[in-house]
Amino acid sequence: MAKKQLTTAWFCSNCGNESSKWEGRCPACGEWNTMVEERIISSKTPKVAGKGTLRIQASGLATPQRISEIAPKQEARIKLPSAELNRVLGGGLVPGSMVLVGGEPGIGKSTLVLQNILSIRQRTILYVSGEESAAQLKMRADRIGRQSDNCFIVTETSLDNIMAHIDAIQPGLVIIDSIQTIAADDLESSAGSVSQVRECASRLLAYAKQSEVPVILIGHITKEGSIAGPKVLEHIVDAVLRFEGDTHYMYRILRAIKNRFGSTSELGIYEMCQRGLREVSNPSEMLLTQGAEELSGTAVGVTVEGMRPFLIEVQALVSTAAYGTPQRSVTGFDSKRMNMLLAVLEKRVGFKLAQKDVFLNIAGGLKVNDPALDMAVISAILSSNVDMTIPRTVCMTGEVGLSGEIRPVTRIEQRIMEAEKLGLETIIIPKNNLKGVDTSKLKISIMEVSKVEEAFRALFS
Repeated sequence: MAKKQLTTAWFCSNCGNESSKWEGRCPACGEWNTMVEERIISSKTPKVAGKGTLRIQASGLATPQRISEIAPKQEARIKLPSAELNRVLGGGLVPGSMVLVGGEPGIGKSTLVLQNILSIRQRTILYVSGEESAAQLKMRADRIGRQSDNCFIVTETSLDNIMAHIDAIQPGLVIIDSIQTIAADDLESSAGSVSQVRECASRLLAYAKQSEVPVILIGHITKEGSIAGPKVLEHIVDAVLRFEGDTHYMYRILRAIKNRFGSTSELGIYEMCQRGLREVSNPSEMLLTQGAEELSGTAVGVTVEGMRPFLIEVQALVSTAAYGTPQRSVTGFDSKRMNMLLAVLEKRVGFKLAQKDVFLNIAGGLKVNDPALDMAVISAILSSNVDMTIPRTVCMTGEVGLSGEIRPVTRIEQRIMEAEKLGLETIIIPKNNLKGVDTSKLKISIMEVSKVEEAFRALFS
């Protein structure tokens, strides 16, 4: 029989590193004043006598296998009602997987999960809420206009009681809202502490892998925007999804930060409505300004996130610096990359921007890392600087190098077809980027450029 002993240890609240004594700086992550003392239970298990195969059989350990002897196993994914969520997950929920959904308070995490599970009819679902009462969840279900007899709601914060409910109901899907409110009874630390989050996540993971039942965890985030709790929580789960957006705006973006069963480049776009979250199937219409008036400082670029191409509007404002030091303000784009592009404009093209304020904004609240948006960024900056408009029927894609050359980009055929589908007349692309692409059936005019100067002559001549 294993003996349990109560001991204390120091844990880093940032990364979960364990130490036997207090330290001012965590030796693992380097953060200061993050070590907290917690009581833990250590169990001592008697050693199993014997050697070799007899010892393995007596202790119940798994027998090692050659990789060639392991039978391949293809498991059908569980399709969710939301096509955007299925895309981000890589095609649906994998049986036995554990998915962590995080985001700002009030962004719509619980609404996203609840409206999806209430539309599932083939599986019994257990929704465990540690933050809201059953009546509050009922009010939310009525607001989004969905009901289901397959979904069971329980308000519980004890992990042992939750496992008892799971044994009684035998669900096909488990939702934990949220993991920071759940506590194991055999640990004396409070819910949300490092040891509690780690222990609860580990036990739920063991249940998911043994029963082949997927578990969805909803998690809090810190003020810096990262998942609250120890870093080991993100290592335990199979996928980490981040729900982004501003609570003052209606659009929400779902990104995969980690995904063992799919790509981390995919994103899903939703619109927050009175009756819940609505999927945005064509984000290009959302990200482009609708209006007849053409203004300087705007350019349309074609970017790709995962397998999805869409058009996005880049807005720039260049003005004379009112103070001694020029300002550089960027929203939705890498500030260091914008400074590099400004240096290219000044060194290779001859535009003097060192004494001017430059403000750059990606419309729609997106954060874009695609280097193919470089040409749209420099075109918008130059358009604002010379106060000349770029026609709305023109879009562009291309990476800008340090010598001012326009470098080829990936998935050029998908980018061109997306621009043509939305009715644009001309697209500017890097030279020699059309190798192997059939352009005979395309109605959009394609203009190839190799230097930044050529692109500017085509836009402003």
